[in-house]
Amino acid sequence: MMKFLMMMIFILPMCFMSNMFWMVQMMLFLMMFMYMNMMMSFGLFCNLSYMLSCDIMSYGLILLSIWISVLMIMASENIYKVNFYVNFFIFNIIFLLIMLFLTFSVMNMFMFYLFFEGSLIPTLMLIIGWGYQPERIKAGMYLLFYTLFVSLPLLMGIFYIFNEMNSMMIYFLKFINMDMYMLYFCMIMAFLVKMPMYFVHLWLPKAHVEAPVSGSMILAGIMLKLGGYGLLRLMIFLQQVNLKLNYISIVISLVGGFYISLKCFCQVDIKSLIAYSSVAHMSLVISGIMIMNYWGFLGSYIMMIGHGLCSSGMFCLANISYERLHSRSLYINKGMMNFMPSMSLWWFLLMSSNMAAPPSLNLMGEISLINSLVSWSWLSMIMLMLISFFSAGYSLYLYSYVQHGKYYSGIYSYYTGVSREYLMLMLHWLPLNLMVIKIDYSMIWF
Repeated sequence: MMKFLMMMIFILPMCFMSNMFWMVQMMLFLMMFMYMNMMMSFGLFCNLSYMLSCDIMSYGLILLSIWISVLMIMASENIYKVNFYVNFFIFNIIFLLIMLFLTFSVMNMFMFYLFFEGSLIPTLMLIIGWGYQPERIKAGMYLLFYTLFVSLPLLMGIFYIFNEMNSMMIYFLKFINMDMYMLYFCMIMAFLVKMPMYFVHLWLPKAHVEAPVSGSMILAGIMLKLGGYGLLRLMIFLQQVNLKLNYISIVISLVGGFYISLKCFCQVDIKSLIAYSSVAHMSLVISGIMIMNYWGFLGSYIMMIGHGLCSSGMFCLANISYERLHSRSLYINKGMMNFMPSMSLWWFLLMSSNMAAPPSLNLMGEISLINSLVSWSWLSMIMLMLISFFSAGYSLYLYSYVQHGKYYSGIYSYYTGVSREYLMLMLHWLPLNLMVIKIDYSMIWF
């Protein structure tokens, strides 16, 4: 693991050389394939150490982080074209990637907390530095304060555990049961806000709408997964309390997921709609983790990977339309099929993955999550049916609104998709739908 960290650190100086924009991307591609092909014996303890470790949970999420970072650079050609602080932009992305890499691979809880919060700073810089509207400052404040408000209790909880157990290693806490309500809420709230759970989700649509395309991609692709990853790791020693109190977060998530699905139909901003759909998907992931059965854990893990690719691809599509029309309104982005017939295929493919159509990872995740939720309580079927139905509903609503209808007569010049954009969309869609072939890696890992 250290060799990849060193590689990323040595990419940092390249960011400040001239004409190194695509070179950095190529280096990340290279690193991605090296990491992917590293023969990992997942069943053994040979990849675990006191500092940087890797089990299959970390492996999948680190792979996703590198992949999304590569695609972020590919999506941000506009910044390169107008030469808008390009070097600092690339530096920001690599720094963020290092933070995420360390978050997913450290086994010390305090180090995890440190990098978990550290990834907030480059994200904030992306939103405030390269965002579009003046409201981006407010969005940045929302992002910062929602996350920081609940992260101090998490730090206190970690210190308390260290005081009691004399260890902060996640693996050493495996056989410890902490039956404390206050500790449970302190530890868990930071991750629920990051996910985000309904009621504490308001920072997400704001941050997405104001962020540049790269900011949206990393927010949807990785930042939401940090919460899920933290929950999956910390549920080990919070089992006893969680089994008493999990119904609270499950009920809030399921009812909130249904409300958010309805809210998606009210959106007129494409990015805002995609952001709200992320909240609906994450509500299922929270429920799956909280139930604490085998299907739920696996389903939420697969759903996180699938949603990371799918949501990121949809933000790319929204940005492609935005670069042409300089508007994200559904009323102006109409009848796009007339202008970009090839692009409407990619809209269709990513929308169908978003509504969990086969063979996407989202379907596999949703099947596992539905399985776990129904085994917990048959009443959850009602909400699950509504969420599944409406998720198909708002995906179709977005697709049909953008692709069909009478196009806006104010469009006076236009150009269709370029090969870079098609490649970028293909690199989102292919892993999302081809990883199903090797789903056994994700399904047999506990």
